[in-house]
Amino acid sequence: MEENSKKSRRKFLDRGLKIGVAGVLGGIGLSKLSAKFSSDEKASTGETMELMTTDGTIVEVDTSEVMEVSHDHHYSMDYNVREGIPNRKFVMVVDLAKCKNALKCQTSCNKNHYITGDNAWIKVYKMQESPDTAPYWMPTTCQHCDKPACVTVCPVDATFKREDGLVLIDNERCIGCRFCMAACPYSTRVFNWGDPGQEVTLNLDLTDYEPTPEYAGKPSKMGTVDKCDFCPHMVKQGELPHCVTACPNGVFYFGDKYEDTVTNGEETVRLSKLLKDKAGYRLLESLGTEPSVYYLPPVDRLVEFEDGLEFYKEFESVEKPTEE
Repeated sequence: MEENSKKSRRKFLDRGLKIGVAGVLGGIGLSKLSAKFSSDEKASTGETMELMTTDGTIVEVDTSEVMEVSHDHHYSMDYNVREGIPNRKFVMVVDLAKCKNALKCQTSCNKNHYITGDNAWIKVYKMQESPDTAPYWMPTTCQHCDKPACVTVCPVDATFKREDGLVLIDNERCIGCRFCMAACPYSTRVFNWGDPGQEVTLNLDLTDYEPTPEYAGKPSKMGTVDKCDFCPHMVKQGELPHCVTACPNGVFYFGDKYEDTVTNGEETVRLSKLLKDKAGYRLLESLGTEPSVYYLPPVDRLVEFEDGLEFYKEFESVEKPTEE
């Protein structure tokens, strides 16, 4: 049962069609849609699923009909890595009301990207504006901006933005100048000052290893910059990023802005409605970077805030605070 649950959490694009497929159809009327399907010779499966039209109407159609309009989510291996997946705009939503600092997101990200120590791509901070206000946990990661300053300043085109919204780093091009780190207003990038040593810590065989802009779950090189990449090697297979599937509290939602659909693996919702109903916002909006990561305020929390040492468990090089 646990294995089936994990598999269901990983597949997000198929469930996203329940809400987003109407957008893909480009506003086709229900009568025209019905006529199109009736003209096809495909046999009915006898199974139906619910779809939401652009005006919010829920309709039931045969699953064979949905296949006619769905995307091919297993993209060709030879697609242009620097251009990205066509007709996609990937976004993430972080629900601060659900975060308990479990750090499962960080642990999974570290494991699957072969990251160790301070170079973790996901950091979780305790936030509290003043002693009179309530504390909360805030996961931070690369914001994958639509207008990224890091791309603008890179002198060798190592940092680049894809059409599907992902901002990536080509370690083969990176010269370690760290201009991108200085330009990033969110301080989410890390630098490999020395040999990361993942091949020793994680027993890796890197004899024939060549890094790629997609990272494909392999370690980076010494003297290069690292950051969250939204797991493009997973997204290409129609699966969720590792942080989303690993979080036990459903903090992270991931999906396609064009389809107006995001999911945390357990529930699939309309992006626009989620942001409107829960007052979603983006960090440092006034800078004009237009991030692809949205936050939901830490209100109506399901659990009490607990302060502890969990944040430090994944950082062997960080000194743990001593109790007085």
